[in-house]
Amino acid sequence: MAKSGDVRVTITLECTSCTQDSVYKKFPGISRYTTRKNRRNTPIRLELKKFCPYCYKHTIHGEIKKRD
Repeated sequence: MAKSGDVRVTITLECTSCTQDSVYKKFPGISRYTTRKNRRNTPIRLELKKFCPYCYKHTIHGEIKKRD
């Protein structure tokens, strides 16, 4: 049987270049992706290279805190 507790959690990845440039309002929005990660195998914050439709290029998307 499976152990109790959530080992796999849903996380949100946010474009790092859009958040830096949002102060200057160069781009109309912030790109966000949702994915799942295993907390045991990846205890540190996840960073993946994904396509940002606002920057029109592949940028680093970093894990952000969940707002409840």
